[in-house]
Amino acid sequence: MGQQRTIAIGMAMGAVCALCLVLLPAVVTLPDLTPMQALPVAYLFPAIILVAVIGRIAQRRFFDEDLIDGDRPAPHTAAEIDQRVLTNTAEQALIAALVWPFVAMVQGGAAVIVLGAGFAVFRTIFWLGYHAAPPFRSMGFAGTFYATVLALIWSGLSWAARTF
Repeated sequence: MGQQRTIAIGMAMGAVCALCLVLLPAVVTLPDLTPMQALPVAYLFPAIILVAVIGRIAQRRFFDEDLIDGDRPAPHTAAEIDQRVLTNTAEQALIAALVWPFVAMVQGGAAVIVLGAGFAVFRTIFWLGYHAAPPFRSMGFAGTFYATVLALIWSGLSWAARTF
């Protein structure tokens, strides 16, 4: 039960942080940017994290005779963890790319810039936590995933309330 407890605590902390991220633009005055101004900036944050993880994997491959030819890393190695982080980060970035335009349209450009910055912070926590011990990745996962899901729900409800 130890791992489940650690994961549950991390997920709860990530959920609270995600809620704060989603609410931040409503309670703090931020520059009012159009979606077309904000989305390219917001998308830079996931791109930076993807570049960092891909760069780290490439560096590992270059200096490891077992990986240099593109072979899969051995299970439970740092290289395999980086590969898992890349896969999950790409999945999260895809969700963000599909959701954030709607959020920007409904909530304004500042909302997606905050989501983008949060993405970078929580993906970094995910990455570092995964290397420390796999259950420690939960806060980073939750902070990223829940922020996007909560922003989608809030934007969907706001849009529906305005439309109908």
